[in-house]
Amino acid sequence: MSEKLKEFIDIPQQFIQDGNQFLTRCTKPSQKEFIQICRAVAVGFAVMGFIGYFVKLIHIPINNILVGGA
Repeated sequence: MSEKLKEFIDIPQQFIQDGNQFLTRCTKPSQKEFIQICRAVAVGFAVMGFIGYFVKLIHIPINNILVGGA
């Protein structure tokens, strides 16, 4: 029974220890890295927006043809 209790207590302690190791290894990005990440995210948003726009642009006429403009 004590093994189960020890295992039950050991798992959260290991989780906290791993979390602390992760936080100590994390570093704040430099301004150059931050700008690069922002540009990559902006390009991703733009690409996904254009893809959505063109899909909608193609979908509307096809939907009108199939439904008959009801």
